[in-house]
Amino acid sequence: MTVKISNKIVGYRVKKADAETTGEHQAPVKADTKPVEMNENIERPDFLLGTTYKIKPPVAEHAMYITINDILLNEDTDHESRQPYEVFINSKSMEHFQWVIALTRVISAVFRKGGDVTFLVEELRSVYDPNGGYFKKGGVFMPSLVAEIGAVIEKHLKAIGLLESDELSETTKRILAEKRAEFEASQNKATNDDSGSDYPANATMCGKCNTKAVIVMDGCATCLSCGDSKCG
Repeated sequence: MTVKISNKIVGYRVKKADAETTGEHQAPVKADTKPVEMNENIERPDFLLGTTYKIKPPVAEHAMYITINDILLNEDTDHESRQPYEVFINSKSMEHFQWVIALTRVISAVFRKGGDVTFLVEELRSVYDPNGGYFKKGGVFMPSLVAEIGAVIEKHLKAIGLLESDELSETTKRILAEKRAEFEASQNKATNDDSGSDYPANATMCGKCNTKAVIVMDGCATCLSCGDSKCG
């Protein structure tokens, strides 16, 4: 059928032959349902979930407060996950101000970059103070202040599920409590040492959990903190 064009042509488009002849419409393209993963292009929302940890290392005059804020990705879906987004460290102590600010900025940048951020724990916990480390409350040895910050990040990553928790079972705790009571009874004393340890004074350092809690009973060295034993 011929159609006369009486108006001025201002634009045009070409119809697809198959759509014109069959009258069918193309199916709409499905939206990408791939879950969102942490990356540096994600904008900071107005609200973040945060947790604050307090530490009081003997190498610092005042306590330090470590706040780790998390972002919730893929909320209300099967792929919902909580990822660390940024970290802040506050304290009245000014002697560590510069390197603490630098450290928090670097860690926060790594968090926002995405991927596997759990490597930070090992890197921070392997930093040693040339002046020697210290024992925190409970007899756990910290090789440096940076290492204790790493321990806090490790604790947080376990809390949000990015690292597996190594918490002892109730059965293991009961067995260790029995071993401790038996050991203290054999020593006829249960005193703490000057480091503030909650374990026997003559306990030695555990190579696994860095806690001064290893005792020897019946020729077997056993850690009363993590349960590590040379006898399996």
